Amino acid sequence: MNTMCLGIPARVVEIYEKDGLLMGVAETGGIRKQVCLEYTPEVQIGQYVIVHVGFAISILDEREAQEMLETLRELAEATQTASEFASLDQSSPAGQ
Repeated sequence: MNTMCLGIPARVVEIYEKDGLLMGVAETGGIRKQVCLEYTPEVQIGQYVIVHVGFAISILDEREAQEMLETLRELAEATQTASEFASLDQSSPAGQ
């Protein structure tokens, strides 16, 4: 099975310094995560960033972030539907 890592849009809700590093809290889908902001030092609270493995790697405007989040929601729905279909197919006599 091939895997892929994604950068996820998240809104910065807090900015602080920890151990000499610019850090923050970013939120997406109601989930808040601590992120390193060293790659985006100009980010402001309320702006959106792309978060990849705990690092904010770029700043997005809100329109771009909302478009990306909608695309990710659609992908998740399509994946769920495909998974449900595959499980139905395997449980039928023709799928065995």
